[in-house]
Amino acid sequence: MNDAHQTAPTRNRRLHRTAGLLVALVTTGALCGGTAIAAPADQPRSAAEAAGVRVPQDPMAAVARMQPSWNLGNTLDAIPGETSWGNPAATKALFDRLRSEGFRSVRIPVSWFPHQSETAPYTIDPVWMNRVKQVVDWALADGLYVEINVHHDSWNWILNMSTDHDNVVARFDSTWQQIATVFKDEPRTLLMESINEPQFANATDAQKTRYLRELNTSFHDIVRNSGGGNKDRLLVLPTEVTNSAQNLLDDLSTTMASLHDRNLVATVHYYSWYPFSVNIANGTTYDTASQKDLTDGFTRVHDTFIAKGIPVYVGEYGLLSEPTSGVVERGEMLKYYEHFNSMARAYGITTALWDDANYLNRTTLQWRDPALMDLVKSSWTTRSGTASTDNVFLPASGPITAQTITLNRNGLWFAGLWQGDRPLIPGTDYTLDGDRLTLTADALTRLAGDRARGVNANIQVRYSNGVPWQLNIRSYDKPAMSDATGTADTLVIPTRFNGDLMANLQSTYADGTAAGPASWTTYPAFGNFGPDYGADTTTVNGDFLKSLKDGAQATLVFRFWSGDTVTYHLTRSGDTVTGTAS
Repeated sequence: MNDAHQTAPTRNRRLHRTAGLLVALVTTGALCGGTAIAAPADQPRSAAEAAGVRVPQDPMAAVARMQPSWNLGNTLDAIPGETSWGNPAATKALFDRLRSEGFRSVRIPVSWFPHQSETAPYTIDPVWMNRVKQVVDWALADGLYVEINVHHDSWNWILNMSTDHDNVVARFDSTWQQIATVFKDEPRTLLMESINEPQFANATDAQKTRYLRELNTSFHDIVRNSGGGNKDRLLVLPTEVTNSAQNLLDDLSTTMASLHDRNLVATVHYYSWYPFSVNIANGTTYDTASQKDLTDGFTRVHDTFIAKGIPVYVGEYGLLSEPTSGVVERGEMLKYYEHFNSMARAYGITTALWDDANYLNRTTLQWRDPALMDLVKSSWTTRSGTASTDNVFLPASGPITAQTITLNRNGLWFAGLWQGDRPLIPGTDYTLDGDRLTLTADALTRLAGDRARGVNANIQVRYSNGVPWQLNIRSYDKPAMSDATGTADTLVIPTRFNGDLMANLQSTYADGTAAGPASWTTYPAFGNFGPDYGADTTTVNGDFLKSLKDGAQATLVFRFWSGDTVTYHLTRSGDTVTGTAS
C-alpha cells in the first residue's frame, strides 16, 4: 500500500502519509434504523449464495464471519493498469488458494481514475468495469466476502477538494453512481468502502472533517438509493487517512449516527508503531512502546465502536517495511504479527492483511515465507509463545559459554526444546528458572559443530499451544568494513559480516547532532542503508548521502545483533563521497 517483480510491488506507491498518521486501524460500524425494500422474487441465486454463503442480518455477526481477511494489493489499484506494478493479472485460482488457506474475505482495492474520463460525466471505461466485476465474482463464487472501494483516487484527485470542491464532489458522486448500478444485484457478501485513506490538501482540520463527512454521506445516499441489494448492503466508512486517533474516531462515529443506518462499517488501518515499522530512532525491537501503541489503538477502536455493538474491520494491517526486506529483524517481526492477531481476536476485530505480493507469490500461489504465515494462521485461533531473541550468537573461535534467553510464554506453558525430532535433555542441555532458559556450554558446543560462520543449527522452543519458536545457533566473528569511494547517489562499502546480522545505524557529526535525512534522531531509517549478506557489501543510498553537510565528516556506528559495532566515517565533497574504516 501504504515490489512485486515477483519479489514484490513497492509499498511506497501506496503510502502517501506522514509519520504522525501511521497509527491507523480499520473499524466497522453498524447503527440502528434503515428502510427495507423487498428484493425481486424471481432474482436468480448469486454465485455466493450458490456457494452456500448466508450473511447474518446482525452486522456484528456478519463482519465476524469475514475474519480472517486479505488484500489484493497492487493489482486493480495499480496505476495505470492491473499489471503495471509487477503483479500478474488476478485469476480464479488465486481466490481458490486463499479460500483453501482459511481466508474468509478479501478486500479488492480499485483505482478508477486511470480508466475514467476527467470531465463530466466522468464515465468509467466499461471494459475496466467489467474486469473489476469479473474479479469480484470469482471471489464471491469461492464463498468469500468481498470489499471493493475507491482507492488511489484519494490522493490523485479527491485530495483537491479544498480548491476544486464542486468538481471533486461531482466526480465522486458519478463514480459511485456507476459502481453502485453495476454491482447492485450482487449478494450482501459484497461490501462497498467509500474511499481509501481519505486525505485533503490545503485544508484546516475542521475543513477535513467536513469534507470527509460530505463524501461519506453522499456515498451512503447514492448506494442506498441505487436499488437492488444495495438497500441493506454493508457499507464501509473510513476515518480521515484511516487513522485511529480518538478525535477522528469520534468524527466518524458522529457521521455514522447521523445516517441512522444499522448496516455501516467503520474502517481504519494499522502498520505498527512508526519507529519499529521502519526501524528508525533505535526502534529495532517490538518493545513496550510498540506493544502499547497497538493495544491503545485497539482499545480506542473497541470503546468507540465494538462496545456499542458496532463491528470493526481493520482494512489493512502489516508493517511499513516488507516482510522479506530485513528492515525489521525476523524474530521481532514475528512477535508483532503474533501480538497483533491475538489482540484482534481478543477485541473481536476482523483484520485484513495488506499483501502487495510480498506474502503470497502471485505466480506460484505459494507463501514466500511459510513459517511466518504458519504463525499468522495459528494466531487466528490461539496464542504462540516467543522469546527475547531468535538468535544465539557464539564466538567462531575460543571458549563457548552458557547462554540465557527469556521466554515470552503468552499464557502458555513451556513444553521443551527440540532439535528436529530429538528432544534436548533438561539439566544436561538446558535449565529453566522461571522464564529464564539457559543453554549449557556443552549443548551449545555440540550444536555449533565446526563453528562455521553463520547458522550452525536450529532448535525449537515448544509451548503448550501455537507455533514453536525457532532459535538459530550462530557462530560469528566481529564484522569489518573497508574504505570505499562513491557518489552522492550511492556508496557501496565492502563488508565482512562474518556470520553477524546488522541491527541499525547511529550517525552523527562531531558536535553530536544527527547526520542524515532525519534531523530529529541520530538513528536513521534502515532503508537509508542496507546489508547484502550474499555479496558482502553494505549500500548507503542517495537520500542519506545527499543529506550530509558538504565537507563535514559524519561518524557512522553500525550496530549488530551480536552486540558488536563497527565505526565508519563518511565525508561528502560535492558529488563525491569518501568512506573510511576506523
